Amino acid sequence: MGSRVVPLGIPTATMNEAKDSNPSVVLLSTRDPILNQGPLGSPLRRERSLKIFCDDEADLEEGKLLKSKDNKLLVGPVRIHNQALLSGLAYCLSSCSMILVNKFVLSGYDFSAGISLMLYQNFVSVVVVSVLSLSGMISTEPLTWRLIRVWLPVNFIFVGMLITSMFSLKHINVAMVTILKNVTNVITALGETYFFGKYHDTRVWTALVLMIVSAISGGITDLSFNAVGYSWQFCNCILTASYSLTLRRVMDTAKQATKSGNLNEFSMVLLNNTLSLPLGLFLVLVFNEVDYLSTTPLLKKPMFWLVITSSGFLGLAISFTSLWFLHQTSATTYSLVGSLNKIPLSVAGILLFNVPTSIKNTLSILFGLLAGLFFAKAKIRERSQS
Repeated sequence: MGSRVVPLGIPTATMNEAKDSNPSVVLLSTRDPILNQGPLGSPLRRERSLKIFCDDEADLEEGKLLKSKDNKLLVGPVRIHNQALLSGLAYCLSSCSMILVNKFVLSGYDFSAGISLMLYQNFVSVVVVSVLSLSGMISTEPLTWRLIRVWLPVNFIFVGMLITSMFSLKHINVAMVTILKNVTNVITALGETYFFGKYHDTRVWTALVLMIVSAISGGITDLSFNAVGYSWQFCNCILTASYSLTLRRVMDTAKQATKSGNLNEFSMVLLNNTLSLPLGLFLVLVFNEVDYLSTTPLLKKPMFWLVITSSGFLGLAISFTSLWFLHQTSATTYSLVGSLNKIPLSVAGILLFNVPTSIKNTLSILFGLLAGLFFAKAKIRERSQS
């Protein structure tokens, strides 16, 4: 069965829910590849970027979907030995770094303007992709009014996904965000069954139940439990699942609205992030972040600007390294590596930010990570039998 790519837009915030849900799906998020874990078919990113869905699902959040075979890089190939290993390491490093940098900005610097951070990261993505497109290194579709009208509903959900990811990450530790993101897969599975008549076998549903159990037990044993953060994360799961499900309905129409009849991943990155700029600016005013930005001393620190700018580049790095990794290996390997990558991310999040924990909470987190791995393997088996 040929795989079908459905774009999901991850950097916020999150980033990778799409992968967990479908091994054939490549989920990329310029925000939050890992935390943007999304739907069965889909984190972000910053859920700001990309996520990928194939026939079935993916693990998304940070943003948009990619299909290496359809992507056209005009740069000549570079001969490197062990490219599969190198590309895998590059993907894991960039995806882990993205979420950790966002957490550092929001909690380490105590930056309280999450929408502004998303807005700036999206701006960086637009600038970089535009420069690469103008230089001929990548190909993108021109943004026509017809395409914009079709894509606007998707973009509203995309922006909401990134913002809620930022808000939840500020109040919840990285390990728990990773586990709670698994709930997105559950919502997506239910949506696929209800809206698309999608069948999932017993192993998949068993894995989803285990994810719910781990999320509940993790929340109960979380020593740093924050009701506000958990509420934002639940909203993020709903929006991330809605994003992937909506993409399935809109993608075909969006392709017909392009001049070439196709919409590659880089075009989706440019489209999602460009449309998010005016909406993000509006929300900055609505949430009155302007007053905070005008008084915070952080904006006068060159190091702070370096950190938030690097987060924007990391979001795009996730997109490129995901594409490279998928090209060197397979969707199955990509999915499994994405699930395993959550383990070092969770450990790093606990150690780097001195998260108070207990044996019960640690076991709940481990249980959730194993449930995610079991889910990825169940999806692989399900797809091989279809």
